[in-house]
Amino acid sequence: MKTAEEYRQNLYKLKANVYIDGDIVSRNDSRLQGAINTICHTFDKINDEKYKALLIAHSHILDKPINRFTHIHQSTEDLLAKQEMTREICHLTGGCIFRCMGIDAMNALSVITHKAEMMTGRPYNQRFLQYLKYFQEQDIVGCCAQTDPKGDRSLRPHQQADPDLYLRVVEHREDGIVVRGAKNHITAASIAEELIVTPTRFLTPEEDAYAVSFAIPADSPGVYLVTRASNMKERENYICPAGSFGDVETTVIFDDAFIPNERVFLGGYEGEHQFGGFLALLFALYHRHSYTGCKPSSTDIILGYSALVSEYNGIENTKHVQSKLAELISCAELVYAAGIAAAHKATKDESGTMIPDPVFCNVGRKHAGKNYYHELEILADLSGGLPATLPFEKDFFDQKIGPLLQKYIKRKEEIPAEDVYKLYRTLSDVLCSSIGGVIAVAGVHGGGSPVMEDIAILKQYDLEKRKDIAKYLSGISEQQP
Repeated sequence: MKTAEEYRQNLYKLKANVYIDGDIVSRNDSRLQGAINTICHTFDKINDEKYKALLIAHSHILDKPINRFTHIHQSTEDLLAKQEMTREICHLTGGCIFRCMGIDAMNALSVITHKAEMMTGRPYNQRFLQYLKYFQEQDIVGCCAQTDPKGDRSLRPHQQADPDLYLRVVEHREDGIVVRGAKNHITAASIAEELIVTPTRFLTPEEDAYAVSFAIPADSPGVYLVTRASNMKERENYICPAGSFGDVETTVIFDDAFIPNERVFLGGYEGEHQFGGFLALLFALYHRHSYTGCKPSSTDIILGYSALVSEYNGIENTKHVQSKLAELISCAELVYAAGIAAAHKATKDESGTMIPDPVFCNVGRKHAGKNYYHELEILADLSGGLPATLPFEKDFFDQKIGPLLQKYIKRKEEIPAEDVYKLYRTLSDVLCSSIGGVIAVAGVHGGGSPVMEDIAILKQYDLEKRKDIAKYLSGISEQQP
């Protein structure tokens, strides 16, 4: 298992193929450091007694301890540990820790490559297992690149005016494949060591070329990472943990990029369209289970801010505040409970990988996404208007104006004015900053748009059984359900 410093150095050695606001930059660019700091926690805490048991798993393929962010779930206990680990580590970073996408994709591939190899005879699972050894041995930070631009949403991939609006294989070579297209909304691509690519939807027989999955280094030739970096407002005096983290979202462009055979897990050959949709759904399933860890953590954070600002303002014991805090608690724990249920009702695939229950994963993620803006509304309500109108930090430290600002920001007598300012400075970031806006949209759409959760729930849920209950109770049928 590597250290945070080793991760940084590996990242900084990658070729410069990150584009930010017109600049081509290396990974040591200051705008990427907030997100890099976030990922470093997944290495830094490996020897911390509080987190060690959660962050370390035992590899079934290497037969030795590994970072859990490189582990393929072998049991219900693995799924539960992943969920708890995610919730606990997210508390330290103020939100997303970014490594879930990569390992969620790896778990999905462990299942689908096994099926694809058995059905096609192509050595997809053998390749995956070799790659998995490398992924675990090197403690790789991977990201999953799944969502295509999609073009005209009323048309299928093969019907688009521009066939590249879904990533596809444009050439099969003896030693690999050439791909062209793009992936949108890819979190952490510019700070990942490896890009793990999967299809985004179910495909038809005309769309075999779009059934492509592979893993390549993030600085591979023909790969361009066009990145939106969002960070907390710069702090000069009131340095705090929340201020050191950031977010990066990327459009990943594959411009006739070559993928060697040993890294191809679906090659877009005839008949392989049948695996595309199942791989897409399975990645989404694992990722939504991860959300039952990170979204309760996000709610924990909003709950903490809400309770603390209410205490500072002297309203923590009023009925309307208590009711709002109870709402936040209920949302966090219901989503977390859905993840626990999904783990306990998981099934073991013939590949040996545990697959969490799809209904519980999706209802948990749906409940989290549906409530995220409401959680922010509660925080804004309890905070008042000051997060949007708070004077800048330098004014608070100005020799003449500073003491006056300290006098007029005061709340309860026993709470130092400095602490009030520190809290509201963070609330301003959460509610009113560029990164706050990014995180709010991600709270709804991360892991798939809400409609996709509805589709997944309806496809997996036994509605006929519920109809049978209604028929029996209404006297339409004598058959007991």
